[in-house]
Amino acid sequence: MTFEFVAAAAAIVAGAIASIAGFGIGSVLTPLLALRVGAKLAVAAVSIPHVVGTAVRFWLLRGHVDRRIFVWFGVTSAGGGLAGALLHAYASNRVLAAVFGCLLMFVGFSELTGFMHRVHLGRRAALIAGAISGVFGGLVGNQGGIRSAALLAFESEKETFVATATAVGLVVDAARMPVYLASERSGLLRIWPLIAVSIVGVVAGTLLGARVLRNVPDRLFRRIVAVLLLALGTWMLFGGGSA
Repeated sequence: MTFEFVAAAAAIVAGAIASIAGFGIGSVLTPLLALRVGAKLAVAAVSIPHVVGTAVRFWLLRGHVDRRIFVWFGVTSAGGGLAGALLHAYASNRVLAAVFGCLLMFVGFSELTGFMHRVHLGRRAALIAGAISGVFGGLVGNQGGIRSAALLAFESEKETFVATATAVGLVVDAARMPVYLASERSGLLRIWPLIAVSIVGVVAGTLLGARVLRNVPDRLFRRIVAVLLLALGTWMLFGGGSA
């Protein structure tokens, strides 16, 4: 029960972070659950509270989705998510974590120094970024960091930023979850209490974070996202992703 309590608390924090930054549920919960059930099952298990929290967040912000960006990211992200889920059992998580970490650190540093303000992604770059984020989502359960990094270049308002990232996240979840449910069904049934408390925590954190988002100025919001990307990238690069 102690671990379930810790998981519930972490889920609340993860849901709140995701409501503000557009990512964070998989980044926080996957390594925590991996300590108890192993990385492979943890990725599949976290996909369930992830899709629930993402759906709640999408409903709260549904009117702010940028449809043009969503279409560009959504199609390729779905394809990438399915491919990543299928390759999940064969990939080296440590190598992926190192590449992932370096990329997120670069984007976070670039945003803080102002370099990202001079970067404007075109349609082709957006398609590539969407595919890459989907692949990482399917492989290691961490997709939002890359997607948020790419979305920073579009200079969107904070509500549009989070809403669009959330909509794309739902598409990726829809593509990858059937693979997880088919391959890890028995393991997921075995740890259903842990999944249940994670769902409750994520929903609570999502509702809390949505209130906080309204009061965050746009400039401060971008800096918060940049700092979170730097922190996540550093953690992934120096051992956090090895689980």
